[in-house]
Amino acid sequence: MTQPPDPDVPQRPPTDVPQPPPGSPPPQAGHLPPAPPIPAEYGYGQPGVGVVPAGMYFDQESGLTLPQGVQLASVGRRIGAYFLAIPLAIVTLGIGYAIWGLIVWANGQTPALQVLGMRCWRPEDGRVAGWWWMALREIVGRIVDGILSVITLLVSFIFMLTRPDRRCLHDLVAGTVVLYDPDKVLVSQPPQAPAPM
Repeated sequence: MTQPPDPDVPQRPPTDVPQPPPGSPPPQAGHLPPAPPIPAEYGYGQPGVGVVPAGMYFDQESGLTLPQGVQLASVGRRIGAYFLAIPLAIVTLGIGYAIWGLIVWANGQTPALQVLGMRCWRPEDGRVAGWWWMALREIVGRIVDGILSVITLLVSFIFMLTRPDRRCLHDLVAGTVVLYDPDKVLVSQPPQAPAPM
């Protein structure tokens, strides 16, 4: 049998019951204290995305912040660009294709990407890849693609099929993604600040 508590000895509240913060009104009988505030990065929001800049949207599939009016180029469109480059190079006798490529690199394109309405975008910069980024992608990136010939080309193709952002090895070298831009939204768009990570 337990003894009743001694009224002369101060009693400590049980430690397993949450106590209201000092200075707050005493809790009402049958009511729980209010829950603490939920941190902004917790819950049902978009993971890893802060405020999306105006004119941009967060693509759930790839996890990238992209400009309005464009979408990540589909696998079929990317494969089409790969195979379209071959007849374009033949028809332009190779040298015409190289000159055409040097000109359109400034727009973030290759001749095949230009024909199919696609552009290379740099999510880190929030803008179309410029001439030097395209040179890195097309020269150094293609060398990386061809180092072990069929093996690295196959790895690059598997990356494009399995990565949510559809980047190949040459895209990883230059930090680019290929976007489908049917309405030429990216032609007149000023550079955007990248979304906070």
